[in-house]
Amino acid sequence: MRPYTKLVSFVVLLAVLAVPVAALAHMNDVLDWWKLRGYDPPANVVTLASEDTMTDNAKHLFYINHPQLIGDKTQFRNFCTISEQTIVLGCYHGIENGIAVYSVSDTRLNGVEEVTAAHETLHAAYDRLSSSEKNTLDQELTDFYNNGLHDQRIIDTINSYKKTEPNDVVNEMHSVFGTEVTNLPAPLETYYKQYFANRQTVVNFSNQYESVFTQNQQQLDSIKNQIDSLKSELATDKQNIQDEENLLSSQNKNMQDLLRSGNNSAYNAQVASYNAQVVRLRANIAAYNDKVAQVNSLVEEYNSLAYTQESLYNSLDTRVQTQTAQ
Repeated sequence: MRPYTKLVSFVVLLAVLAVPVAALAHMNDVLDWWKLRGYDPPANVVTLASEDTMTDNAKHLFYINHPQLIGDKTQFRNFCTISEQTIVLGCYHGIENGIAVYSVSDTRLNGVEEVTAAHETLHAAYDRLSSSEKNTLDQELTDFYNNGLHDQRIIDTINSYKKTEPNDVVNEMHSVFGTEVTNLPAPLETYYKQYFANRQTVVNFSNQYESVFTQNQQQLDSIKNQIDSLKSELATDKQNIQDEENLLSSQNKNMQDLLRSGNNSAYNAQVASYNAQVVRLRANIAAYNDKVAQVNSLVEEYNSLAYTQESLYNSLDTRVQTQTAQ
């Protein structure tokens, strides 16, 4: 009877333990129901979810975080309490405690809000993964980073996370790759389909606003190269003009000596050559001045474009007080 009693006790113990396990399986559903109870997402939040082609699964993760679009920097920073020296465009508070997206009013940067909303939603999704799911996904993300990622901007982004958030690098890869990388390995593409009906739509938003910065920077680099090239030419031209002026000054002195000595024929023989050199010198000076004007025009164009680029960055600068460059 003793063995039988032990067996019954063991079976009863299993039955008792099964109740909490079953309850845990539904705990998220209960908490989600509570968070969504009476929640009506604002129109701008619904629009972001729609424009990102979020699936019902992603919308659910997005909405249970009661996402907010915040345009006031102070209010945004109060919600996203990250180092004041860091420019951030959104944040997710772990365990579904909220998502904030910085509201960008500059129409040249359309797409920033959509990418940020998708990025933060993927953080919420990563939070929900089991340990085994994370292990598999982390390996796929790391393999792609080490062997398949060739976009230097994305590489630089991940490297910056290694410095600022060393404990969350793979988590950030999960959000960045899903929203900003055009081509991913098939397993990752399949994985992200549970969150976006068309992931490329989100990537296109990223490319859209990134191209504004890229094109401006390319123009700035091109103008700078032109300015540097012309300045180099001007330095050579200036030296040549000075050499010509010295030669003319020397010839003029020689011709004046001939006149004073009464050697008019020798003087007259040099007049044509002298006048031709004067004409050439004047032409060279005129060409030099034209280049100077061209450089000045390019400098104005560069400064105007640099101001535009700075204004774009300022539109994304969520720091309440601009930090002084070190």
